Amino acid sequence: MNKPLRLWNDYDRPHSDLREAIERMERAGELLRIRGADWKLEMGTLAEIVYRQDNPPAILFEDIPGYPGCRAASGLTNSARRMAITLGFPVPSHPLEVVRAYRDRMKLHKPIPPRVVKDGPVLENVLTGKNLDVLKFPAPLLHEHDGGRYIGTDDLVIMRDPEENWVNCGTYRSMVHGPDRVGLWMSPGKHGRQIREKYFKQGKPCPVLISCGHDPLLFLAGGNEIRFGLSEYDFAAGHRGAPYDVVESELHGLPMPAHAEIVLEGAMHPGDTLPEGPFGEFTGYYAGGRSEQPVVRVERIYHRNDPILGLACPMVPPSDFSYSKCVMKAGMIWDEVERAGLSGVRGVWVHEPGCARMFNVISIKQAYAGHAKQAALLAASCQSGSYLGRFVVVVDDDVDPANLNEVLWAMCTRCDPAEDIDILRRTWSGPLDPRLPKGVTWNSRAVIDACRPFDMLKDFPPVVKASDELRSKVRQKFEDQLKR
Repeated sequence: MNKPLRLWNDYDRPHSDLREAIERMERAGELLRIRGADWKLEMGTLAEIVYRQDNPPAILFEDIPGYPGCRAASGLTNSARRMAITLGFPVPSHPLEVVRAYRDRMKLHKPIPPRVVKDGPVLENVLTGKNLDVLKFPAPLLHEHDGGRYIGTDDLVIMRDPEENWVNCGTYRSMVHGPDRVGLWMSPGKHGRQIREKYFKQGKPCPVLISCGHDPLLFLAGGNEIRFGLSEYDFAAGHRGAPYDVVESELHGLPMPAHAEIVLEGAMHPGDTLPEGPFGEFTGYYAGGRSEQPVVRVERIYHRNDPILGLACPMVPPSDFSYSKCVMKAGMIWDEVERAGLSGVRGVWVHEPGCARMFNVISIKQAYAGHAKQAALLAASCQSGSYLGRFVVVVDDDVDPANLNEVLWAMCTRCDPAEDIDILRRTWSGPLDPRLPKGVTWNSRAVIDACRPFDMLKDFPPVVKASDELRSKVRQKFEDQLKR
């Protein structure tokens, strides 16, 4: 790993809000400013163009036609350097270094509850009554066949469990239906959906906040499977080493980030639905279709002056958030399988072509017969790796799990399909899986042992590869010519 930098990449404290995070990314050469992009298809298409390039930057959309003062930000966590800035890690030279840094921190990680304050920048503007209009902000139409404009893509949907009193902050898509109506789509099994159903079973409205611009570290937490009962506020604060300041909302007393850019407050009511979707999702398909989904009746809008709307633009991977998903998911799977007792893990990687969920690889140093199968089953069924999974591959420790060529080579040379591939059936999936028939929310997944058979370790054919010592010696001798 590169020489460690001071905490928070040459800063003595974590960034305080989205704006400071953007400033730090721009100083690191990780930001592209685009002026004049329209909310209608242009912002989404530009994100697709930029994220098809090598080493793409984050994007800050400015001078958005019809929205003076408003801006929108995309891809803030979607590179190794931006992940390092967001999480306060040393800048890595290999994707697994980010994952290892995450793993090292998780060994000492302790959740930190938020600190309630009376005021914050989010209260600079409070809209009520006739002034309510969610289209005061440049909610984009991202894809040509989307069913409408979405104000919530890189959002936090903040809800309190009515039975256990904990606060969940999940990322769920939020479609604009009107000036004071937005729809929320939540996949079956997700924490927000479980909480919503608890209210509805009691015949009560479900209070909700939708934050649409905030610290990118909160987006990393909100978009991943944190364990049930642990608030994303507490989890993310444990990474930054300091609590988040939150302001209790006027109507329902829900905690909103004091430095948030835009927050909608309202409630979902039993039976109050509108058609939602379709929306081009992270699998690269319009798999969710159009369906009746609960509506949030917006009763308050809180926003900063000159607000910045957070954007996540799902598409055929890579997208403006898929890399960060891969890092977080890999780190979380690694943490879970080791906490379950698995030894010998050398690396975990979640691949972007698998939509940061569907093709996960774990590398181990085999110590006993059955070790590889144990690793595969744990990686396939742990909380972080279970939802919408498809393929789990286990490789030996001489294979880089982040190198797709090496992984495929191991699959083709060390895996016998009849002996080394198992199928798990009726596992957790959801409507965003394009392969599932309508109404089905479970799938199957392949567990692939691409390790050398344990009983053949001693006599398995050796790999054709120069030793590290020889390669270093030859590289040094021809260094000047190799630079040309």
